[in-house]
Amino acid sequence: MAQTTDNKRFFENLTGAGKAIAVLTSGGDAQGMNAAVRAVVRMGIYVGAKVYFIHEGYQGMVDGGDNIKEATWESVSSMLQVGGTVIGSARCKEFRTREGRLKAAHNLVEHGITNLCVIGGDGSLTGANLFREEWSGLLAQLVDQGLIDNEAAERYSALHIVGMVGSIDNDFCGTDMTIGTDSALHRIIEVVDAIMTTAQSHQRTFVLEVMGRHCGYLALVSALACGADWVLIPEMPPEDGWEDKMCQKLSATRSRGSRLNIIIVAEGAIDRHGKPITSSFVKDLVVRNLGFDTRVTILGHVQRGGTPSAFDRILASRMGVEAVMALLETTANTPAYVVSLCGNQSVRLPLMECVQMTQEVQKAMDEKRFEEAVKLRGRSFENNLKTYKLLAHRKPESQLPRSNFNVAVLNVGAPAAGMNAAVRSAVRVGISEGHKMFAVNDGFEGFYKGQLREIKWADVGGWTGQGGSLLGTKRTLPAKYLDKIAEQIRNHNINALLVIGGFEAVECLLQLFDARARFEEFCIPMCMLPATISNNVPGTDLSIGADTALNAIVETCDRIKQSASGTKRRVFIIETMGGYCGYLASVGGLAAGADAAYIYEEPFDIRDLQSNVEHLTEKMKTSIQRGLVLRNENSNENYTTDFIYQLYSEEGRGVFDCRKNVLGHMQQGGAPSPFDRNFGTKIAAKAMQWITKKLQETYRQGRVFANTEDSACLLGMRRRALIFQPVVQLKDETDFIHRIPKEQWWLKLRPLMKILAKYKTSYDVSDSGQLEHVVRNRPKDLDASAI
Repeated sequence: MAQTTDNKRFFENLTGAGKAIAVLTSGGDAQGMNAAVRAVVRMGIYVGAKVYFIHEGYQGMVDGGDNIKEATWESVSSMLQVGGTVIGSARCKEFRTREGRLKAAHNLVEHGITNLCVIGGDGSLTGANLFREEWSGLLAQLVDQGLIDNEAAERYSALHIVGMVGSIDNDFCGTDMTIGTDSALHRIIEVVDAIMTTAQSHQRTFVLEVMGRHCGYLALVSALACGADWVLIPEMPPEDGWEDKMCQKLSATRSRGSRLNIIIVAEGAIDRHGKPITSSFVKDLVVRNLGFDTRVTILGHVQRGGTPSAFDRILASRMGVEAVMALLETTANTPAYVVSLCGNQSVRLPLMECVQMTQEVQKAMDEKRFEEAVKLRGRSFENNLKTYKLLAHRKPESQLPRSNFNVAVLNVGAPAAGMNAAVRSAVRVGISEGHKMFAVNDGFEGFYKGQLREIKWADVGGWTGQGGSLLGTKRTLPAKYLDKIAEQIRNHNINALLVIGGFEAVECLLQLFDARARFEEFCIPMCMLPATISNNVPGTDLSIGADTALNAIVETCDRIKQSASGTKRRVFIIETMGGYCGYLASVGGLAAGADAAYIYEEPFDIRDLQSNVEHLTEKMKTSIQRGLVLRNENSNENYTTDFIYQLYSEEGRGVFDCRKNVLGHMQQGGAPSPFDRNFGTKIAAKAMQWITKKLQETYRQGRVFANTEDSACLLGMRRRALIFQPVVQLKDETDFIHRIPKEQWWLKLRPLMKILAKYKTSYDVSDSGQLEHVVRNRPKDLDASAI
């Protein structure tokens, strides 16, 4: 199979020669399905297999004929950025009957197809599994009817199935995110942001109905991402008497000076007795009890539409490649798989275990075991619910604990979208834990100048959707001003610090940690949250702000590619930000379907540039007559964007022409993506709970004294877990000259981009999905699925 050296497995010798793979999309459409289809087709062709499209889902498999067509490399060009599914999807009654499945089996055997890649929801995947179980019986029947001979039945005796879950509801157990969920959240948040401005103008209350008949994920996460006043979901119906509680909450929000209320209702929302709660019922309730001007907006199919987000394109591309690998490695005895992401890692799970778990959730809801339904949905869902409750419902002063601790929050480095969501979350969780929260303006520069003020619950209302940094942020490091900063800590009696920022924040924490020997004031718990578009912070796979920047890059690349549809044969050279870190160029390249991405971490020379030009020259001879090349701003001091542009223009003369584009600061701006709002909100809440714990542990004889390594930490996401790591221990993992971690996980994604752009390359698959089993609820430390 795959070549193995020193416990590493490589993809080189894995071959699909003689195999036929068919790909179909079934059930409701979801943005990102096309990216998955494209990845399956190209990866299949890359390993030498024949790949077929099955148009119109299972209906096309039953009808056969023109619905089953061989795919070519070019036939999936330009579909990465298209929403929905290009090969069509249909719900098929006939496939539910044995006669229908018999026809489908006959059509597959006629094309020699024994490998199926099904992209759809739990119904589609259950159908595929039943088909696989019946396969040998169906072939025997076809032989009896004289439709196929014994030799064909022998040759095609086993059917292999791998599933990918495409569903905007994110209602499939075992997977953290299904294809389409992130894009649906983008649509919802775009609408909520737009509605907020009109609601504010008229002091209105808006009731928004979002999709999710049996699953409240979209409602819950969008409520978390926009700071909604109230959310109604099927898994956790409100307690009896919720009507009065909700109205009290709405009028309390108004009395604190807010000019609007947002209520989010999942279409499947019910009360404790199983009675549906509709958006119009909620509207009438608010009008009757409070007399507020109230409007209903039902989002409907808008949520399914539009282009897929960067996250969904990367998820679908990774899953598509993983699915082909899983098909090549299956034997007659392996169960039907689902390929999925857990945290930041590919996994393979037995399809039926996932389906059973998903059905158990519904059963628990039907039997009114709501607490259990939430648990069965998985850690991610449970975490979202806990965080929402923590941030949305303010306890009266009398019920708050009194800690007598003061905690300061500040931003450091360049602005990143999602910083404000993190500050809001930290302030509110801190207040709930009984602390006095202080906001520091303009980073450590503002700190030494004494720009500290107490910040209250209502001060951070409406912050989640704001881009940039509302507190103000500077790159100033504390080293030169330690005595002044210590004085401010003393004057304001600050007992803990929460620093939200990029690479500078790591340097700041290290400087403060080193200064502990000279200044006792710095012997307090300190925590850092990574927030930078460059994603170059050691100790974490992801940073707040990187997802928003990726979406900005991908959106611009889509537009630039589209501009070439009239002028054929054009190559675009696009420069991205990121300092020396190639994350944005590489992952943006994968999401935008780039032909090449030049980065500092993977040195390149003139021969590489030459071979890229030749590759593009070959490409221009096909029907795909445009190219996209990304270059990280600091990838090479001599091979500048201008140099590469001039080289390509000269070498491609007569074959293609070139244009260049420097994306610049548009990558830093804009409203934060749902992912960044959610990620920032959750890690800030977790950090504040850690600070509370540390404050209690280090409080001795009337004061806080913390001087151990583990009292100055970075909270980062590593593979599947959110972990607190002492900043001192991250020193060895960091290249301080180039401001990047020495090892970066995303470099493993670069071969995917090359394979999907038709380059022969080496691909390390030792990390690819191992078969795992669905766990009822993972142990405590593994909650990076919390995103």
